[in-house]
Amino acid sequence: MSTNFPMHSAFLALVGLSLFHSVSSQFSPSFPYSSQKVRGVNLGGWLVLEPWITPSIFDNTGNPNIVDEWTFGQYYDRATATNVLQDHWNTWITQDDFANIAAAGLNHVRLPIGYWAFEVGPGEPYIQGQLPYLQNAVQWAGQYGLMLIVDLHGAPGSQNGYDNSGHRLPYPTWQSNQTNIARTDAIIKQIASMFAGQANVVPIIAPLNEPAGYYGSSVLTPLRQYYYDSYGNIRYPYGTSTQSNTVVLLHDAFQPLSYWNGFETTPDFQGVAMDTHIYQVFSNADVQMSWQSHINTACGTQSTLSNFDLWLMVGEWSPAITDCATYLNGRGNGARYDGSYPGSTYVGSCTGVTGSASTFSSSYKTFLRQFWEAQVISYEKSNGWLMWTWKTEGADEWSYLAGLQNGWIPWSPTDLQYPTICG
Repeated sequence: MSTNFPMHSAFLALVGLSLFHSVSSQFSPSFPYSSQKVRGVNLGGWLVLEPWITPSIFDNTGNPNIVDEWTFGQYYDRATATNVLQDHWNTWITQDDFANIAAAGLNHVRLPIGYWAFEVGPGEPYIQGQLPYLQNAVQWAGQYGLMLIVDLHGAPGSQNGYDNSGHRLPYPTWQSNQTNIARTDAIIKQIASMFAGQANVVPIIAPLNEPAGYYGSSVLTPLRQYYYDSYGNIRYPYGTSTQSNTVVLLHDAFQPLSYWNGFETTPDFQGVAMDTHIYQVFSNADVQMSWQSHINTACGTQSTLSNFDLWLMVGEWSPAITDCATYLNGRGNGARYDGSYPGSTYVGSCTGVTGSASTFSSSYKTFLRQFWEAQVISYEKSNGWLMWTWKTEGADEWSYLAGLQNGWIPWSPTDLQYPTICG
């Protein structure tokens, strides 16, 4: 389907440049992003299933073709699938988790949700029922003084083909069909309207997680237009010229930050932030690095992160240094680290580097603490960070909660044992 993307200037003409300038001084988010650091965690695997976060949900189906939330609805008995999801939503994240997150000295949570929570199209097998839990999360965040980022993690057609978009595909199709994009726009309008009066608890909306910009202009051209439209949808949720104080958090689409220089900057745009995700496990080169090289790589991000023209946060990162967690690369796929992933070569055994912290050596746990601190120190050269993720069934190296319980994450994120680890 051929599509025409109206030019940026058409968008500005539509909203009115004079309007931007006249209100440019009025934008005041409910969290002081310019002066205080975001310190937060993601609530991964709750309202969007991820096989590696809750492998039991997938294993219990007995069907190896169930690899994401789409196929979970498609191939599993509908009544059973619905019961499993409802039980998961009720138990995976509860009010106690919000209490613990606040007790750990964090100030933000990022909550991934899929488009299908809001709208399911013909032939789409998704099961709905997530929205009451989103509302619970906002209520709990408010109760414990936490800021909540609503993150659209999956869009119609899939923006990246990852299982965590809801639909694992060989190639993303979100960008290839204007209807997909229009549906996504409508959902962002719905989210913005839903929380327009609650910016004190929901200060940020992220209109699209990890779009696959590495495919080039076929993704980036429609994405840039979508980001312009999302600005209008999030900042003008009332159907009038009245602006919200909601921050628009744009993912960098895996492009270097320099690619986005000058994009949606002041004075024409207010309250825009950039989200970058930093992992050191998703390539052969990454998993071959020594412990010290992982630390050095984290420290080496500081100059890039400290020089950007928008608010910037590292919205996903982890102390994990292997891809050993079961199903991390997708259900049915192995790991680069132990050579069981196609095209990889053996680096080491996955025993003792993933799974239960009870199997971790004291030297490995010390390293996890050092690596966690090196990343926190470095990512605070930007406006802050949100670690992925709060909780996992069995991959403790990825779990903020397990880190707190086992000593490689401090109960206050400023309580550093290695403050000079980056020099």
